[in-house]
Amino acid sequence: MDFEIIGEIQSIETIAVGSRIRILSHLQKVHGRGRWRKLKGVAQVILPNDKTRRVELHWYEAHGIGRKDMKIKRYLD
Repeated sequence: MDFEIIGEIQSIETIAVGSRIRILSHLQKVHGRGRWRKLKGVAQVILPNDKTRRVELHWYEAHGIGRKDMKIKRYLD
């Protein structure tokens, strides 16, 4: 991640679960087996140039493993 999240992620929604995730085998090889979910949400972030922006984030998450591969999908402001 080349950004820092400020506060909480809001409006969290599940996009895909289990075999519906395209990179499921990659996630299992790199991070371990688990009930993987792809999620999206909205948050305030600080970018490398010190600007604060409201963005839509996408990431993968599994119980006991945590959030992985978080990325900014689009800027909302």
